[in-house]
Amino acid sequence: MNLIYLIPFISAFIGWFTNWVAIKMLFHPREPKKILGLTIQGIFPKRQQVFAAKLGQMVTRELISFEEIEARILAPNHLQRILPVVDNHIDQFLKVKLAETMPVISMFIGDKTTDQLKKVFMGELEMLFPQLLSQYMAGLKTELDLEKMVTQKVSAFSSDKLEQILQDIMSKEFRFIEVLGGILGFIIGLFQVLLTLLA
Repeated sequence: MNLIYLIPFISAFIGWFTNWVAIKMLFHPREPKKILGLTIQGIFPKRQQVFAAKLGQMVTRELISFEEIEARILAPNHLQRILPVVDNHIDQFLKVKLAETMPVISMFIGDKTTDQLKKVFMGELEMLFPQLLSQYMAGLKTELDLEKMVTQKVSAFSSDKLEQILQDIMSKEFRFIEVLGGILGFIIGLFQVLLTLLA
């Protein structure tokens, strides 16, 4: 009769074990295996291509889009960060490189003229940069398919790599599911003991 009190512990072990097996079956077996006439394969290895396609769609539709990248690159504050570098480069070119490569012309150009030329160049570049970047981004958009890139990358992951990534992300959750199975099994075992004693 005392063995009846082992039921909650046996149920707890069964609950933990079945959840542990269920989590393992997310990743294993990696290749399809025939067992008693049934083909068994881990869920993620079996559905990796579908998972990759869905992840690619989610990334480009929900997380980041090409339009968002384009808007950030073309934002006026980004252009303002580039202009000082361009300004320094033009200044260096007009005052140093021009004198080295075309000494005769540089003899007739003073600092005042150099500053005026630089001002004209910078004005033109400020108008030209947004157009150039817009054209570049338009061309890049046709060549760069973010959804396809994500899908191909995830599809190319080895099963080991995919398992490692998901384990790194969800190891605590997997452990919680295992423990929860044990707790629920123990509670069900207690009810079985209670019902047996009442009967």
